[in-house]
Amino acid sequence: MNSNSIKVACSNCNLRELCMPMGLNDSEMERIDEIVATRRKIPRGENLFRNGEKFNALYAIRTGFFKTCVSSEDGRDQVTGFQMAGEIIGLDGIVSDHHTCDAVALEDAEVCVMTYDRIEELSREINALQRHVHKIMSREIVREHGVMLLLGSMRAEERLAAFLLNLVQRLHARGFSQSELVLRMTREEIGSYLGLKLETVSRTFSKFAEDGIIEVKQRHVRILNTEALKLLVNPQTCQ
Repeated sequence: MNSNSIKVACSNCNLRELCMPMGLNDSEMERIDEIVATRRKIPRGENLFRNGEKFNALYAIRTGFFKTCVSSEDGRDQVTGFQMAGEIIGLDGIVSDHHTCDAVALEDAEVCVMTYDRIEELSREINALQRHVHKIMSREIVREHGVMLLLGSMRAEERLAAFLLNLVQRLHARGFSQSELVLRMTREEIGSYLGLKLETVSRTFSKFAEDGIIEVKQRHVRILNTEALKLLVNPQTCQ
């Protein structure tokens, strides 16, 4: 075991409800504790895994924030997602036994390393774990479908509104404010994810601020009018 890895138990983790199945008995919980081999620290700017690397584990984010990205043909990074504490990362590797994207820490982070062979083995014994893994995979499919809809049919304002609402909703599930957030990603990374130019992202943030929908101080964003953001998004989503 290297110096940046420490043994950890899911049974006493405060994020357990977010990334582990509910309703397990004590003996099942003890078995699930066996899944987590180690905890790893990933400094800001470093990769958790790279495109093409052999897949052997899923990672539960304990602290910190990540982005996943792929390199486009012209060498630029295309951001494919942002992941935060309590979410599982690494599902992209299940299909071909190799990771298909890079995962980069946007701030100092810590992850629980869950060996996939062990997850599969225990899933056969504990139905709740199997259902939970399927639910995580399904959520990822739904998320990707949502992003495709976002990029395919929405104007810049609608895209940014949907992005902010999604982010604040995920943070709120982790006990954070429903109206205030610190953006761990740059405007450029948001643009890459939403299929918008940097200037468009900056201009849309400014317009939201002018309209009294949000208040922006560098990376700190306060949502002043949630309903206005929802109104921007809903006409599209209700069609």
